[in-house]
Amino acid sequence: MTLNYTQTRLLEKGEQIPYELLLLADETIEIIDSYAKEGEIYVFEHNSQIIGVYILYILDAKAIEIKNIAVHKDYQGLGIGTHLLNEATQRAKEKGFKTLVIGTANGAIKQLYLYQKVGFEITGIRKNFFIDNYPAPIYENGILCKHMIMLEKQL
Repeated sequence: MTLNYTQTRLLEKGEQIPYELLLLADETIEIIDSYAKEGEIYVFEHNSQIIGVYILYILDAKAIEIKNIAVHKDYQGLGIGTHLLNEATQRAKEKGFKTLVIGTANGAIKQLYLYQKVGFEITGIRKNFFIDNYPAPIYENGILCKHMIMLEKQL
């Protein structure tokens, strides 16, 4: 399948938030809303369908975080996630940030691999993040997700 990688755009205010995709990377709409309302939502479209999304959220004057990134299950493994990470990196640079931050669960093996592959480095662990902030246990790859692994990329 050939995809045109120029199809990412900022979601306009008032447009429907693509929760069905965002829920692939986060557990509840309430948690997504806690950062989506203050962040910039970018969507990747193919044949007028949103198949990828990421949210950039300003942490401070020097750092911005990818709070959520997801690709529709039917389109995973095609390089879209890598493209979105590279694009988010470029956007963060253009906005003048020095550091791009991303976090994922301790059981998210594929994500940890991908993030490091595109230049992120593990910088810390938020102990018991998922136990303290989510209503039910989360498992990925058969592993109980307890901790948030934090990664950074210097821009």
